[in-house]
Amino acid sequence: MKVTQALISVSDKRGAVDFARGLAQLGIKLLSTGGTAKLLRDAGLDVTDVSDYTGFPEMLDGRVKTLHPKVHGGILGRRDLPEHLAVMAKHGIPPIDLVVVNLYPFRETVAKPGCTLDDAIENIDIGGPTMVRAAAKNHGNEQGGVGVVTDPEDYAPVLEELKSGGALSYKTRFGLAKKAFTHTARYDSAIANWLTSLDEQNKPGMFPERLQLAFDKVDTMRYGENPHQHAAFYRETTPVPGSIASYQQLQGKELSYNNIGDADAAWECVKAFDGEIACVIVKHANPCGVATAGSALDAYRKAFKTDPTSAFGGIIAFNSAIDKATAEAVAGQFAEVIIAPEITAEARAVFAAKQNLRVLVVPMGRATGVLDYKRVGGGLLVQSADEARITAADIKVVTKRAPTPAEMSDLLFAWRIAKYVKSNAIVYCKDAMTVGVGAGQMSRVDSARIAAIKAENNGLTVVGSVAASDAFFPFRDGLDVLAKAGATAVIQPGGSVRDAEVIAAADEQNLAMVFTGFRHFRH
Repeated sequence: MKVTQALISVSDKRGAVDFARGLAQLGIKLLSTGGTAKLLRDAGLDVTDVSDYTGFPEMLDGRVKTLHPKVHGGILGRRDLPEHLAVMAKHGIPPIDLVVVNLYPFRETVAKPGCTLDDAIENIDIGGPTMVRAAAKNHGNEQGGVGVVTDPEDYAPVLEELKSGGALSYKTRFGLAKKAFTHTARYDSAIANWLTSLDEQNKPGMFPERLQLAFDKVDTMRYGENPHQHAAFYRETTPVPGSIASYQQLQGKELSYNNIGDADAAWECVKAFDGEIACVIVKHANPCGVATAGSALDAYRKAFKTDPTSAFGGIIAFNSAIDKATAEAVAGQFAEVIIAPEITAEARAVFAAKQNLRVLVVPMGRATGVLDYKRVGGGLLVQSADEARITAADIKVVTKRAPTPAEMSDLLFAWRIAKYVKSNAIVYCKDAMTVGVGAGQMSRVDSARIAAIKAENNGLTVVGSVAASDAFFPFRDGLDVLAKAGATAVIQPGGSVRDAEVIAAADEQNLAMVFTGFRHFRH
């Protein structure tokens, strides 16, 4: 059935005039409301106001415009049921074959500083969702139905299909209906999240009482963490700047569940070195090599030197462009994924010879106010992201000996890495590179020992290095291990009831030690 009449009422007016003009050129009658009607009329289009169409004016400050049988009868009447068509004819209700509606800007309103409850309430759309849901419900069947457009990105393909035959296929209408129900569901979710976050003074908080989440599926994975598990990758509906979810894959096999998890760990870590050229190598969600240098190539060589064994089959991330020389060096080892904000044409040609190598380009960026989610049995843990960052000015020296400038530089370097190592974490560093990483141990003492052992096994030494601990030392034994291994300075949060004992141990062994005041647990 051909589209004969369209109702257009949009808050997001991008492309609305051109779309309406295209409909009018196809002989489709245009109905509209308020600001949209004025916009189209000012553009020279012949538009019928809904108030003229229904015989009732907009009323109650615009709260009632489209809630009328002549509107909803035209949308909800089934084209394949003679009794519906007869009732519509009896009451003078022409069919409305296309509903073009998006909703009041509730999210944008509540995002503004100082938004009040009254402001938010007035931006809760009523007529819009009603029309969208009605049209989506009556998307019909092969005999005909209503098309509903909620996204300006769909204007061009819908118009193109109408030009080819004057009607929308069932496949198109069903696809638009699914998108429409998602649109209204997420709109209502945003309202519920905001309203249930209000405190007794109606001020919004971080955590709603009734949390609704919205994610879009990017891909179905071959399997999950293990081959017997099913998995899919979802991206947040509202894009997170600089996140791994914004990747563009240039080549290689499809990404696996574990690839994406490890790539996220590598990417977040390498972004911590903004203003410096850095390389991070991750294996099983832990950094196994991190370095900064004057070039991407030198940063890679230093990072790889930390633990070549673990780097085999790892994820390699850069926060600067990959050039040909860097690509040739990286291509000399087996890696699962390469990530960078930019890859030169010459470097892409080098990687192209390794067809299975996954190469990703991810734009740099840092989001604030992002929430972290962790699934537990029957529930969800939600927290603000660990965005704490420090400089030398934030650090408190607690030992008799203060760090030298070189030690302080390496301490800050090591502290940034410890944040991304699974707890309990100990990281030895020297000259802006990792020399030993101890991760995920039940005892901090064992993490300190393992990190030193790994350094020795890879032909490195922790003698003269500095060490970072993601949390405080509950006893002096962990610090004693660092001193015995040869570390000269330590950075840790502090806050233990035995801090005095640990500080005394550092002074006994002439270690410089600084406190940051916060920890970086990562489970």
